Amino acid sequence: MKTLQIQKDFRACGSKKIAAHSQRFFKTGKGEYGAGDLFLGIRVPIIRKTAKSHNQLSIKDTKALIKSRYHEERLLGLIILVNKYAICKSVADREKLYQVYVASFQYINNWDLVDVTCPHIVGRHLMERDRSILYAWAASDDLWTRRIAMIANWWFIRNGDLSNVFEIAHILLKDEHDLIHKAVGWMLREAWKKDAHEMEKFLKTHYRNMPRTMLRYAIEKMPESRRQNYLKGKI
Repeated sequence: MKTLQIQKDFRACGSKKIAAHSQRFFKTGKGEYGAGDLFLGIRVPIIRKTAKSHNQLSIKDTKALIKSRYHEERLLGLIILVNKYAICKSVADREKLYQVYVASFQYINNWDLVDVTCPHIVGRHLMERDRSILYAWAASDDLWTRRIAMIANWWFIRNGDLSNVFEIAHILLKDEHDLIHKAVGWMLREAWKKDAHEMEKFLKTHYRNMPRTMLRYAIEKMPESRRQNYLKGKI
């Protein structure tokens, strides 16, 4: 099935009410981080179900979805790409899928598009490969590229590998954007679940100078007394 038919069927699932809510939730107003983005009003479970039924879509048509002006269609294309990567057995084909994803960064332009997909392609692909590109991305001027550099660590952390998360968190400590503060704090929290000692070694060095939101996210799952000690600067 070609892109136009998929879009026709997909758009029929939209809701003006949900679309209006999404426009506000994803900050699409002038000067906001999602400025100008357009929504169809389609819930994520429907997007995932649609993606699952189109895992055999051609790369050309998948890329067309990723380039859509509609947020949900971009997410649909990205999830199809994730699904393709998950079932792909060829090393060469996985490399191609990874490169398609990286070449699509300009369309991965909101936090949900990053969070739902980048660990499962970028993180998974770099698990056994050189990760130096993440450090370049962490220094990017582009907000979403920096978030990808951080959130890709979710895959490594999940597999017990904390070798990059603290270094990339350190690069982003002084980042001015709230969405990076949240991303770094979230990954530090995930790292704490795997190795509390190593995470707190990093935190003790930096917590007094990190943005408050980042700290709150990082310590969210700690015992209340320890959490309060960090918030009060008593560690």
